Amino acid sequence: MNGQVVTTNAVQCPALFVAGIASGQGKTTVTAALARFHTRHGRRVRVFKSGPDFLDPMILEAASGHPVENLDLWMVGIARSRALLYLAAQHADLILIEGAMGLFDGKPSGADLAVEFGVPVAAVIDAGAMAETFGALAMGLKHYRATPFAGVVANRVASPGHRDMLLHSLPADIPLIAAIGRSATSLPERHLGLVQASELPDLVVRLDALADLVEAGGFTALPPPVCFAPSIEEPLPPRLSGRTIAVARDAAFSFIYPSNLATLTDLGARVTFFSPLADEAVPDADALWIPGGYPELHAETLSGASRWLSSLRSFCAAGKPVLAECGGMMAVTDSLETVDGKTHAMAGLLPGRTLMQKRLAALGMMGVAFSKNTEPVRGHAFHYSRFETTLTPWLRTIRMHDQQPGEAVYREGALTASYFHAYFASNPGAIADILTRNF
Repeated sequence: MNGQVVTTNAVQCPALFVAGIASGQGKTTVTAALARFHTRHGRRVRVFKSGPDFLDPMILEAASGHPVENLDLWMVGIARSRALLYLAAQHADLILIEGAMGLFDGKPSGADLAVEFGVPVAAVIDAGAMAETFGALAMGLKHYRATPFAGVVANRVASPGHRDMLLHSLPADIPLIAAIGRSATSLPERHLGLVQASELPDLVVRLDALADLVEAGGFTALPPPVCFAPSIEEPLPPRLSGRTIAVARDAAFSFIYPSNLATLTDLGARVTFFSPLADEAVPDADALWIPGGYPELHAETLSGASRWLSSLRSFCAAGKPVLAECGGMMAVTDSLETVDGKTHAMAGLLPGRTLMQKRLAALGMMGVAFSKNTEPVRGHAFHYSRFETTLTPWLRTIRMHDQQPGEAVYREGALTASYFHAYFASNPGAIADILTRNF
């Protein structure tokens, strides 16, 4: 799914863009509930997440039974977003796209995505503490700018009387698609967003309860079909043919775009996984990728994982390439101080210490040209920690919104480390360069 785009025949598939007026309105809950409801009824559901996100897709994958790709007009790009949708439409009975933040937030926004691909928007509004103002918000969402607006979904509705009040506040040209009642079954959150799906042993029970709720709220009909333009990406040159890439993957290192793994295999690599939390050694491989995640929640375990730490040090000492992203970078520093003030020794491959803090340290889209390939790799940053070091950055990312320097990128021997989360498919050649030390 990379490279130049070629065309064939268009495909139609029912599709819906689930948006909101802001974060916290219940977009993920509603999208997951819809996916679970239709999957239970034997339909093939493909779900996408708008913008950079790792946590919501884990929940949506559990609800739909299929991996969840990201869509974004900048990070993923129009051509690849179109190709992903076209491929999904060929095999799905329903496509759902969950928005990010508010419908018009960001440049490009969720509204831009919906307009680009002609996907009707269902706007979720938390109506739990409002009455007639519901109609004013709905009117604003529909008329702020032209979008394929399907209607609104009232979330956390208290009673049938409350539903009627909300319905009567709407003008005739804005349908109330559904009124969803309050739920005792919520999706828990922590500092980076939702709790990971793998940490919720009762997730299926929660999803079934939410599916029951949307069914009771009348949200059962398939949306109208959308025509998805033909777009197929040609194969990549096998730059990593014959090479094995080890990938850390467990509850501490789980922020992995499905497209990143697909890019590695499309480049010809063999991908093998291991768990630092289980104190597994780095496998025999040609390069190592340590993705982001929640090392701060498992700092004590990681600090005591002697096999993992010694094998990582040996891997670096052998001059093999290591790419450490965000949480991965935190794990290769000298130490990690958690919010309770406790300090835990880490791998000691990147001089300096990481300190967790209670407020957000960075958030936003950015890119970096960190190889001979001058085109930037696109991605984002989102973290609550800071890194204190005397090292001089090798490079800095460039923030998308203002073109100013963003996150530092460090090089220490064969180790490349940064808070920057790279979307590999935005520049597969540059990723191949990093993982082969081709600079």
